Amino acid sequence: MTGSPRSSAPCPFLRKTFRLEQPVKAARLTVTALGMYECEINGQRVGDHVFAPGWTAYDKRVMYQSHDVAPLLRQGENVIGAILGDGWYCGFVGWGNRQLYGDRPRFLAQMDVLLADETMFSLVTDGTWTTTTGPIRESDLLMGEIYDARMELGRWSQTDYAAEGWEPVLVDAINKAVSIEERLGPPVRRIEQITPRLISGNQNQLIYDCGQNFSGRARISMRTTRDTVVRLRFAEILDPKGELYTENLRAARVTDYHICRGDGVEEWEPRFTFHGFRYIEVRGLKPEEVVELTGVVLHSDMRVTGHFKCSNELLNQLQHNILWGQKSNFLEIPTDCPQRDERLGWTGDAQVFVRTAAFNMDVRSFFHKWMRDVRDAQTAGGGIPPVVPEHNLTNMEDGGPAWADATIICPWTIYLCYGDRKILENHYESMERFMDFLAQQRCIGRIRAHWSVAKWVGFGDWLALDGSGICEGATPVDLIGTAFYAYDAAILAEVAAVLGRADDAAKYRQLHGEIAEAFRRRYVTPDGLMASGTQTSAVLALHLGLVEGEAKGLLARELAHDIEKRQFHLATGFVGTPYLLEVLEENGYLDVAYKLLEQETFPSWLYPVKNGATTIWERWDGWTAERGPQDKSMNSYNHYAYGAVGAWMYRTVAGLELDPSQPGYRHILFRPRPGGSLTWAEASLDTPHGLAAIRWEREGTGLRLDVTVPEGAQATLQPPTGYGEARALGAGRHDIVLTVV
Repeated sequence: MTGSPRSSAPCPFLRKTFRLEQPVKAARLTVTALGMYECEINGQRVGDHVFAPGWTAYDKRVMYQSHDVAPLLRQGENVIGAILGDGWYCGFVGWGNRQLYGDRPRFLAQMDVLLADETMFSLVTDGTWTTTTGPIRESDLLMGEIYDARMELGRWSQTDYAAEGWEPVLVDAINKAVSIEERLGPPVRRIEQITPRLISGNQNQLIYDCGQNFSGRARISMRTTRDTVVRLRFAEILDPKGELYTENLRAARVTDYHICRGDGVEEWEPRFTFHGFRYIEVRGLKPEEVVELTGVVLHSDMRVTGHFKCSNELLNQLQHNILWGQKSNFLEIPTDCPQRDERLGWTGDAQVFVRTAAFNMDVRSFFHKWMRDVRDAQTAGGGIPPVVPEHNLTNMEDGGPAWADATIICPWTIYLCYGDRKILENHYESMERFMDFLAQQRCIGRIRAHWSVAKWVGFGDWLALDGSGICEGATPVDLIGTAFYAYDAAILAEVAAVLGRADDAAKYRQLHGEIAEAFRRRYVTPDGLMASGTQTSAVLALHLGLVEGEAKGLLARELAHDIEKRQFHLATGFVGTPYLLEVLEENGYLDVAYKLLEQETFPSWLYPVKNGATTIWERWDGWTAERGPQDKSMNSYNHYAYGAVGAWMYRTVAGLELDPSQPGYRHILFRPRPGGSLTWAEASLDTPHGLAAIRWEREGTGLRLDVTVPEGAQATLQPPTGYGEARALGAGRHDIVLTVV
């Protein structure tokens, strides 16, 4: 049965017996699914990937995994089996959508075995496989899993199992229009475990605190009677009564159920779901019946490469929150949040955070995979939707300014951080199509997102607190659009030059000049100020080089004055915030930048830290002492966008930066800029050439630096103003004392 689009069905179990007449010399299983799968051979799990094969636009591309399974096989009878989950293919995705790609999960596998006598044995998915349902009565990424242990199938993937009642599978033809390709990017794995603490327990309601907001699920061991229904619910924060606050989860049920078989200690961890949470509520068990409860952290398996620390412990906690926001949301794709009924690949969030992401973790292959998804999502006309993968989730061909531009900004950033030309080569044609789309369908007179082009033109400066009273903020969307159009042209000129396309480079440099001139005519007053007057308008004009001469100094001064008038608080949203501190620093207001960074009152980066946050909030006012939680319809406590400040902490506070003319950290710039209350700071990064590191500490009026340059790289020390001239540094460790000159 197909079932209702609003209801989930039990997970199918698949099984096939086969016989090998010789010992096994080598064997490889190639496997994929529409939906999710876990494979077993002779009772042993195949591989350790979670949510395989991963999320793609299933109507265009499906990934497969290949496993060495020789150790799992034996001469004689063997069994291969699989369990399928709905996953992103036919489960709930986004805002209550289900069966976006198909009506039920599907499975495809081929196993090739080299026997001892050099003959080959091959096994494929066909009509000889059988299927049934078992204990997983429902399993959905947003809703959770229902597991009835009384219906367990026992040794179902082993040879001594009597497969009575199993039925032949339904065989579908393979859609030839879908490309089946080897897995690209890191798989999701169980990365670490957290032991939660019981903080309250009454009336069969136990609440545990994991101490950390994260993406994953709970594994529970319990001892209770048969037929007991155990309910696990999850939340990011507690309400004033000390109970789970779940209103911000919207339509996502975020609840797991386990019906006990009652024969000793039962251990259970769901297979095809995950949640975003810090707190776990367990109902149906007394405290003594909970043998063990564990938080299982899930995310794409990326190595942590960066380290930042300084003398301000609140900033250290901010860096911790930034990293955990990335861990929580870099799960298969760069999602916006892991808890509510959304968890989508918002392009704007990814582009503002990509540079920070590359400091914290090795995201090179992660973005290779997601940028391929972006190409797959690009419309026939060249537009980039606001979420990727996209399948009738928004029905928008244009994500709008600062969102759709991820198609140019993200590949360029990956190139700078890793020296990776391949991502530029792969994506260049897509970049050009996007620029043509803007010119032909979104611009009038080089003004992008012109109000007369379309009814909807973008998300603006999302969630800015600039007094507008609307989510899009007060900065005109066409101003943002034109600024990013110029930025795109400047980047694409650089990309073309790297790829040896001199004519294209010249074309896009000319285009950049034309857009910049149009920007100044429309948005800059004769006195050199921004007509809109918002912090974000000034930040974009300054950061993207769209104002010149005296106007640049005047605009920077007005920006700093506006911040001072607000008692050193920012008013920027998703678009302006990533560049704010950099603009202040570059224009002589480093002191103002530090006051913003170390600001502890609302709105600021440290306000959530002061109020117990362990990840980055979606909104500056996600919670305030006066009002409590923000609007429940859109209020995540685990978004990473505002964590983009992490790049400035690495690059300026600690002083570890790359030279864009020699990407991939072939030439490292050590440029510490002490300020604020800080007495020391340090950062390290595992670059493509090895470990680069810097630590600075104040010694009276001087600075002591401990700097490490990796082999195969060069470096330049650029001291703060007043501490001497720049100097070249060779490979190795350097102990340097800087004095005021």
